[in-house]
Amino acid sequence: MLITPSQHEGRHAGVALTAEALPPPDDTALVERYLEYVRVEKRLALRTVELYALDLLKLQDHAAQAGLALRDVQTTHVRRWVAQMHAGGRSGRGIALIVSGWRGFYGWLGRQGWVPANPVIDVRTPKAGKPLPKALSVDESVQLARFHGNDNAPWLEARDAAIVALLYGGGLRVGELVGLDAVASKQARGWVDLDAGEAHVLGKGGKRRTVPIGAGAAEALRAWLALREVGSKPTAAALFVGRNGTRLTAQSIWQRLKRRSAQAGLSTPVHPHMLRHSFASHILQSSGDLRAVQELLGHANISTTQVYTRLDFQHLAKAYDAAHPRAKIKSRSVEDRASLDAGLSPKVLG
Repeated sequence: MLITPSQHEGRHAGVALTAEALPPPDDTALVERYLEYVRVEKRLALRTVELYALDLLKLQDHAAQAGLALRDVQTTHVRRWVAQMHAGGRSGRGIALIVSGWRGFYGWLGRQGWVPANPVIDVRTPKAGKPLPKALSVDESVQLARFHGNDNAPWLEARDAAIVALLYGGGLRVGELVGLDAVASKQARGWVDLDAGEAHVLGKGGKRRTVPIGAGAAEALRAWLALREVGSKPTAAALFVGRNGTRLTAQSIWQRLKRRSAQAGLSTPVHPHMLRHSFASHILQSSGDLRAVQELLGHANISTTQVYTRLDFQHLAKAYDAAHPRAKIKSRSVEDRASLDAGLSPKVLG
């Protein structure tokens, strides 16, 4: 609690003021102290601290333009700045992240007794639209699945091909993939039953599920298992191991998949979850069975799966534009309208 001047009356003149009674630092010092707090006491990552610093720099710029000290900022000011960022084209998600950084800063100032209330606490940010998951087309997925590299050792090529086949053929999360063991056991988080054509995985929330993997994935896994002992000398029970014989990490698979997609000639770098999205989207396009896709993906809530209906609609819209006579009529009418606007007759254009 701050010590007011009245509380000092009657005290001995020689008693020094406490640190809390001293006037608060200036704006720059306040920001520096807060960043030191989140770095040392909250132990946030260096990159996170750097992002906080950028957010607070924006706050200082807004306050300076309004002729305000940071401690004098009110909720009305923050709402105005949010509106300005939104009008300037910043995404709802980006604004929400910035405002979250400001809210944490003022929460800390309040705990220090330097502001009476948090001016950001009741500020609402523009609703962020949910981006569609990125998925490959069927042709791109097949192109990647059929790719055979020539610059890898045979065992390494077989392993990477099996990883792609299982991610796309079974829609597994990368965490589920790295958790698979080569042989089923009581200790295994997951395994593949090639005879049954099924993968038994441990998903989010410790939930187990069984997923069909398809003939292509089963064939790729058999080819990998035939060479698994050759190049890596496994020291772990893991299905997928690296050169040193230990279980592959999710990061390693991300890197290998990005490299492999570039080698296969795909224009977009592919990550594991993109193959899961592609699996779900293509199954839904073929079957139209949303509940089945939910079960295959291991989603607890059908609303999580429903995002793929939007991808499916995009696919249908593209097919319509490419093939339906009405779409061609629409396209021609647009061309005619453009020619009329230019002062030409559509007939002149043939």
